[in-house]
Amino acid sequence: MRSHRLLLSALVALTASATACRKSQAQGTASSADCLLVEDGWGQDGAVPLTVDVVAEGLEVPWGVAFLPDGDALITERPGRVRLLRGGQLRAKPVATLPIASSSEGGLLGIAAHPDFATNRQFYLYVTTDVDGKAQNRVERWTLGAEGTGAAFERVIHGGIPSATYHDGGRLRFGPDGMLYVGTGDARDPDLSQDPASPAGKLLRLTPDGAVPQDNPSPSSPAFLSGLRNTQGFDWKDATTLYVTDHGPSGETLRRAHDEVNVAKAGDNLGWPGIYSCETQEGRVTPSLTFGDAMPPGGAAVYTGTAIPEWRGSLLVGTLKSRHLHRVEFDARAPHRVARHEVYLRDTYGRLRDVLMGPDGHLYVTTSNCDGRGDCGARKDLLLRIRR
Repeated sequence: MRSHRLLLSALVALTASATACRKSQAQGTASSADCLLVEDGWGQDGAVPLTVDVVAEGLEVPWGVAFLPDGDALITERPGRVRLLRGGQLRAKPVATLPIASSSEGGLLGIAAHPDFATNRQFYLYVTTDVDGKAQNRVERWTLGAEGTGAAFERVIHGGIPSATYHDGGRLRFGPDGMLYVGTGDARDPDLSQDPASPAGKLLRLTPDGAVPQDNPSPSSPAFLSGLRNTQGFDWKDATTLYVTDHGPSGETLRRAHDEVNVAKAGDNLGWPGIYSCETQEGRVTPSLTFGDAMPPGGAAVYTGTAIPEWRGSLLVGTLKSRHLHRVEFDARAPHRVARHEVYLRDTYGRLRDVLMGPDGHLYVTTSNCDGRGDCGARKDLLLRIRR
């Protein structure tokens, strides 16, 4: 039955009408089409000079970072540890150690601090755990102790998210509306991305207590966006518009590569598995940027700082296999179109996972070289700060 579903998905994708793509081997410029297909490579190197500070080292697959109001930061390590960065020093003893289900891409993934952390000290974790002998992903709420030396589990706020060896999603972010956004993967079943009854392959939107907000696209569903394969990065252009990255296929539906950068609003369907590359289909969002080679993208953040004025408003995306930081600038006159894209830190720090803005106005990036797919050296994985 599964093979029949995959074949059906492939046939639907093959019959979708193809858009007129802009094709580039280097840097894209705005044109009449909305989708830029970079057929070879990643683009030109960026010209802005950068300084990179190593803020912390000795980490093991740091998947997510949550900055706290007092200047501390909590960092998740995929094997199941929550670490504390205090005064620029990484504490040796974890704040918490979680049991996780064995999974290649699962484990302890995203983290987000409650908007009212200063008063309630609550934070959220996306974790792959064992439920009745089967791996599942779920979102848990925890409370950090007053001294920062330990944390207490409070409760599961959203469970039952399908898990698989690959495609577990995992990114958590609080939006400008104070709601918790949860990126999930399709758990290696592409049809789940289009199944309104499944939380897989979606961007979920929850209240801080885990309820479904009444102003969700459907008041009975946590789904805010659907049609995702395995998103690990999203951020807000403004109060109603998101930039969303997604992983392209690696053989399912008879297709490969074509990772995506999308512009989306509430209720949008990003098309997986029905459309691919720059294809269009009624009721589906065609990506703004896609690549013929596999990146794939990690975390993503809109640059809101002032230290690098050339980057302000751009989307910065960490990449894994292609091992660089990708900058995407959108056309102010046509918000779905890419005006420029360029490469930084090419083959410099290896695989890059989380990307986020810090409270000091600088961009922060974690490496992911100790995940079995990179070169885990003596310093292990790093937390980097990017500045001029």
